Amino acid sequence: MQQEAMQPETFDLAAMVADLNSLLRLKTTVIGMKMFARVDEMAAIPKIRRPSAVHTTDQIVSMASRLGWTVGITADDLVGAQCRAVIGLAPQDDKWLAGQSYVGVWHENAEDARKRQQALDVVPHGRYEALVVSPLASGRLNPPDICLVYATPGQMIILINGLQWTGYKKFEWGVVGETACADSWGRALKTGEPSLSLPCYAERRYGGVPDEEMLMALKPSHLAKAIIGMKALAKNGLRYPIAPYGIQSDVRAGMGVSYAKK
Repeated sequence: MQQEAMQPETFDLAAMVADLNSLLRLKTTVIGMKMFARVDEMAAIPKIRRPSAVHTTDQIVSMASRLGWTVGITADDLVGAQCRAVIGLAPQDDKWLAGQSYVGVWHENAEDARKRQQALDVVPHGRYEALVVSPLASGRLNPPDICLVYATPGQMIILINGLQWTGYKKFEWGVVGETACADSWGRALKTGEPSLSLPCYAERRYGGVPDEEMLMALKPSHLAKAIIGMKALAKNGLRYPIAPYGIQSDVRAGMGVSYAKK
C-alpha cells in the first residue's frame, strides 16, 4: 500500500489536450518535458529519437511542439554550457555565472552579463543526466514534469483566467531577456509553479517560435486546474476567441450580459 501511494499521479493527457484545443484553438502541439536521473531511463521511452547533430534546447523542444517527435537528449547533444545549465545538465559554476561570452553581444559590460546569468532560474546540477520532450497527447511521458503550451496573448490570458477561477493567486513573472527558456521551463522545473515567458531571440531564431506566440510552462496538475476553470468561464460566455465588441458601441448591452444579475 505504501509503495502504491508513492506512485506519481497520472492523467488522461489525450483528453486534456483535446479540451485545450477545443477551448483555445491552439495551432501548436502541446508537449510534455521530463527530466531523467539516468540515461537508460530516458532511452526506454517508446519511439524515442536521439539527435544526430548538436542543437540548442530550443530546437529540441520545437522538434516535439512543431514536428510531433519524442526526443531525448543528454548534455553532449546540446551546443554549450548555457543550454545545458538551464536544465541542470551542466554546472552553474563561476565561469558560467560570469557570462563572459555575452559581453559585447547581449550586454555592454561584464557586470551586466554576470547579473543576467545570476538572474536565471535553473535546475540544480547533479540530479539528472537526460531530458525528454514529447507531444502530451502521446502519453509517453505520464506524468511529465511540466507541460509546455505555446499560445497567442489572447489565448494565454484565457488560460491564466482559468488558473485563477478557483484558489485565486496573483501571478508575478519576470523577464530575464535572452535565455528566456529560464523564465519558462527553467523556472517551472525548479519551482513547480506556472511560468509564463516571452520566447527570446534564440527560441525564435533556432526554435522557430513565431512572433505571436508566448509560452506557458506548468505542471500537469496546474494544466488540469486551468481546463476546469476555462470550462466554467465558457459557461459564463467568457471564452476564446474574444469577439471585439466595437470601440464606439454603447457598452451597457455587452456588459449587461455578464453582470446584469450581479
